[in-house]
Amino acid sequence: MKKFIIKTSVYILLILVMLEMLIRLFHLYTEDPPRIIDEYGVEKRKPDHNGYSVTGNRNQNFSEFNINKDGFNSYREYNPTENKIEVAIIGDSFIEGFHQDYNKSIGKKIEDSITEIEIYEYGYAGYDLANQLHLIKSYKEQFKLIDVIVIYLNYESDLSRSKYTPNTDRVAMLSSNLFKIRDNIKLLSFTSKIGVLDPVKAFITGKAFTEENEGGYKTNEVDQVEKKIKRDLKYLNNFISLVNLYGYDKDKTVMLLDSRKTSSNFLAYCDANNYNYIDFASTFENSKKPTTLIYDWHWNDHGRTLIAELLSNYLKRKLNQKINE
Repeated sequence: MKKFIIKTSVYILLILVMLEMLIRLFHLYTEDPPRIIDEYGVEKRKPDHNGYSVTGNRNQNFSEFNINKDGFNSYREYNPTENKIEVAIIGDSFIEGFHQDYNKSIGKKIEDSITEIEIYEYGYAGYDLANQLHLIKSYKEQFKLIDVIVIYLNYESDLSRSKYTPNTDRVAMLSSNLFKIRDNIKLLSFTSKIGVLDPVKAFITGKAFTEENEGGYKTNEVDQVEKKIKRDLKYLNNFISLVNLYGYDKDKTVMLLDSRKTSSNFLAYCDANNYNYIDFASTFENSKKPTTLIYDWHWNDHGRTLIAELLSNYLKRKLNQKINE
């Protein structure tokens, strides 16, 4: 019995070592550059990190990232001056662009179309409007020199709060020894990514013992409508509060949004109060090719190209207006 246990333990160890080597050899694991909160309270990536982001269960998307000195995934450094034309694009993981090689980003596609401008991409997974407006205010000296600001607004997730608070708990958790061990042992990183460890995570966090909502079946269409009305009112009030708190330059700021997922009342408010926005709903609807990845809702290369074309057309009009003034 003792020999059996020893042999079994040795075989299991060898199998684990072999799996670790295979995962490293074929780079099936993803790399997540460290997150920090800087002296202004802005959450971003730790500067000067390079690596590869791997998504999908079978290495379906393999892309290189490059975190610049400002802490954002970009092919360039940010150095705005009065003698150049600079455009800032601010948003969440859709703008951060870990699903695309950093040198094929939306900003790079725009620069290829308009060679006389520089695009600065301030993308970070999890950013909402509070993050975005706080960032602009915190880096006000930098943004004074930037000519156009594009804010990607995902209405369904970006207006849930009226004030920015740094997510110190998340940054601390992701910097903990537990996550460092996971990142260094690629087998753990890979199995975590594909969901093998989800039951273990649920057990550790206590979610495995949480019962499903028994009242879920009681909801009806009237309840859903009432909830939507309350949500939309809350989101609009949060938008107004954020703008009043952090400021909003209407002359050089434009929102990028999808009207299919945005409240008509919110859009009406923007129209009535001169908040400019670019709506990509019809562009995506009319596309004959898929605009998102096959395993999640992030834009694929074609979707990013369509977004870049929309922004390029908008920026060309802005440049022509500036020339004619």
